[in-house]
Amino acid sequence: MNASSYLHSVRVSYDAVAVDYARLLESELARKPLDRAMLAAFAECVRGEDGGPGRAVADLGCGPGRVTAHLTGLGVRAFGVDLSPAMVAVARRTHPGLRFEVGSMAALDVADGVLGGVLLWYSTVHTPPQELPPTFAECARVLAPGGHLLIAFKAGEYRARLERAYGHPVDLDVYGTPPERVAALLTGAGLTEVARLVRAPDDGERSPRGFLLARKPVPDAPASA
Repeated sequence: MNASSYLHSVRVSYDAVAVDYARLLESELARKPLDRAMLAAFAECVRGEDGGPGRAVADLGCGPGRVTAHLTGLGVRAFGVDLSPAMVAVARRTHPGLRFEVGSMAALDVADGVLGGVLLWYSTVHTPPQELPPTFAECARVLAPGGHLLIAFKAGEYRARLERAYGHPVDLDVYGTPPERVAALLTGAGLTEVARLVRAPDDGERSPRGFLLARKPVPDAPASA
């Protein structure tokens, strides 16, 4: 499957499930303390030493905006980007005070080096393996030096076909990726691993969940004469 066809399938599928997806997953984070802990650590990193909101953070593949709103509650100046116009519409209705845009994480309408953080909260699970390097390179491009990236993903090595979800027919492939491969790909994009966590499947989950926090290095200051 080429890049354009998989993106089309993801957009159409998530347009179809947007309302029910938002309803069914509305309180999911409340049941997952380790997931919240990783988000809290990420938020503290991107806020900076002064504890202020710092640079903006992009929640890529934000869906209905629940994690964008969670980050905002942690003191982060977050905005959301999603491929699905229906998901963005739900996010705007549910969180009218926040910013949400339709867009692709593979081609962001964001200048180089301006973001304090990038969040990929399970938003690469439909990305074919060969498309991960350019996606991570795009994330690295928009991060400011010292900025952080947090990715949540399905840990493992598999490809599963999904033809029905959240009460609707869909056309999706779901990929599991080993944590070591995610770390290597982020390193290849110029990011440095800070921490990783792998937890056992929670209720209703079929595979372990991985979380990896990485940082864009700050260039060394030029030596004085």
